[in-house]
Amino acid sequence: MTSLMRLPPDRVPVADAGPDQVLIASGSAALLAVLLLALGYGHRTGRVTWLARTAERAERIWLLRGLPGWSALPLVLALPSLVVALVGLYWSIALRITHGQAGPLVGLAHVPLLSGLFGLFTAGVLASVLPLGERPGRASVRITRDWHAPTSGVVLAATGGYALLGFPLDGIWHRIYGEDVTLWGPTTLMLIGGTGFSLIAVSLLEREGRFVSTGRAETMRANYLRRGMLSGALLLGLSVFQTEFDFGVPQFRMVFHPLLIAIAAGCALVTARMWVGRGGALFAVGCYVLVRGGIALLLGPAFDQLSSGIPLYVVEALCVEIAAVALMRRPLLLGTASGLLIGTIGFTSEYLWTRAAFRLPWEPDMLVEGVAMSLVGGVAGGLLGALLVQALRGELPRAVVRNGAFAGALAAIVLAVANGAIGSAPAGVTASVALDPNTHQAEIRISPPDAAENPTWLNVTGWAGGDLHVDRLREISPGVFRTREPVPLEGGWKTMLRLHHGRSIVAVPIDLPRYAPLDTSVDREFRRDAIPEFELLQREAAPAVPRELWPAASAVVLTVSLSLLVVLGWAAQRIGRAISGPPCQEKLPFVSRVRAES
Repeated sequence: MTSLMRLPPDRVPVADAGPDQVLIASGSAALLAVLLLALGYGHRTGRVTWLARTAERAERIWLLRGLPGWSALPLVLALPSLVVALVGLYWSIALRITHGQAGPLVGLAHVPLLSGLFGLFTAGVLASVLPLGERPGRASVRITRDWHAPTSGVVLAATGGYALLGFPLDGIWHRIYGEDVTLWGPTTLMLIGGTGFSLIAVSLLEREGRFVSTGRAETMRANYLRRGMLSGALLLGLSVFQTEFDFGVPQFRMVFHPLLIAIAAGCALVTARMWVGRGGALFAVGCYVLVRGGIALLLGPAFDQLSSGIPLYVVEALCVEIAAVALMRRPLLLGTASGLLIGTIGFTSEYLWTRAAFRLPWEPDMLVEGVAMSLVGGVAGGLLGALLVQALRGELPRAVVRNGAFAGALAAIVLAVANGAIGSAPAGVTASVALDPNTHQAEIRISPPDAAENPTWLNVTGWAGGDLHVDRLREISPGVFRTREPVPLEGGWKTMLRLHHGRSIVAVPIDLPRYAPLDTSVDREFRRDAIPEFELLQREAAPAVPRELWPAASAVVLTVSLSLLVVLGWAAQRIGRAISGPPCQEKLPFVSRVRAES
């Protein structure tokens, strides 16, 4: 047996996109932003008139009837942009997992991702610059002496810009830390966080626009469909945070998964039921499944890329619908009750679903803490959803109640995230690996044996070899396990043994090129120490990078993200207070007002 024990943390260079590609991507986005601002300036000075005509045409769309052009046109752009961004996001993640690709311009996947993010940003900018010679409702904010912009448009532009900023920074981040860093790195959280938060701003944009009367009558069916689609889009946006669990390569504790599902379900489904009406939660889930299923079919059979599992949310939607029967007139109580049902019945349904459809199912080891995290996430998300709809209805509770509920929900989520992030890496855990030369399967002995007793996951994971390999080991005797499939070796594969038990997440490198290469003709048996998994994932980090950079950058992103949520809360309250009065009346169609001012 070859004894390698604990491997030295050698740092190796990472094959990533060069600085020129980062600059090209950043420069392209900056150029598009300049052109967009030039278009807005031309519109506001009367030199560009086609933008106003396009906004008037958007008012005539059946699904958007009753909305002014400054709300209708951005909505036409925002929802398709979300779908395009999601296609690019899931595609780029699949490529990163299967081929180890990164960098803003490596692979076509980044084209739809960047296009979708820019579309969301553009929707916010258009909503802000389109109102000309008018004040778009009482909730609008004053930009200059004669320029008032809808609050929701300004916030949408901010969230879209925040997501866009993460794009070039992500390329730089991977050049510092390498390919195999977590999806939940600070810069990636900017991408997915900005995308998810932007859907709250889109919902506010619809409501702020509907408060302004255009003289065009809308139908109840169009209103139901439009808001149902927006609620489904909100569920899509909030579900992006679960992506690494959906693909089966989670790099944080599994209890995060039920927490994230519960937050998304509580916020989006309570919003859907209260805002859309009876059956709204189920309609939102239908939209979610249709889009996520469509993306899976596009990336799987069509593009031959890695597929991911998806939470179903159906049982959670039924829980919200049932709770609404008795509590519809008590929004905060409805949000709380829905969260409790989501955290228990919904957790049970997703537990069974992950065991049938996910690469890494939930295991009994995380049941107690998983239910607790799900309850916290469900109640917090339900309260946030209820507060959002009360703002959309113009029925805000007293300031002390709404501020307390909002702050309490955010604090609960932060504490739950902190709990999930606290981990350990016990010393003295080793793995002895014996490879069968004929079948290429492995027998693995964990020492001490109780380190792998009832684990949350214990598997051999291989990636970057053209596919993703996740082989959940079967126990043949105490502390001794066997793989179910051949271990992927050579050919670009990066393969390691992963063990998650309680708060511990450790890994043992099996075959990592340039770090722990395995000569299969010699190293048929070896023993290695288990080390904290993040050390393996950050093995390509530049030697001069201080260890404090990662927590510092994470703290900055967390602070900015929480600030965005506070701004969204402020915008919701501002709009809610404004629409509590009679609707604003506008006598001229949108294009006529623009022409008159020009």
